[in-house]
Amino acid sequence: MTIQEFQTTNSDQFRGPLLVLWWDAQGNWERAHEIAQEREDSTSAWVHAYLHRKEGDDENAKYWYRRAGRPAATGSLEVEWAAMVETILMQPPTGMTRPESS
Repeated sequence: MTIQEFQTTNSDQFRGPLLVLWWDAQGNWERAHEIAQEREDSTSAWVHAYLHRKEGDDENAKYWYRRAGRPAATGSLEVEWAAMVETILMQPPTGMTRPESS
């Protein structure tokens, strides 16, 4: 799935961090943040950090970057958003493992 496809796909196709990023792309920061607060894994913490950086709450963003085990981002919000979407789309679904190569 490309980023453009991601942005135009129905939200029913996503959950967790991808759903947060989808709502953010729709311009609904409040809904995105509401969903982000429901999860505590490192990927969700990364997305949560991004949301607070976008909001302008740098101290809160730094807290969430630490929770994610990532350095605080300083570049473009658009570039970070795209990197998150691409990274998460490449991850296997929860509970799935990648096949071992022989």
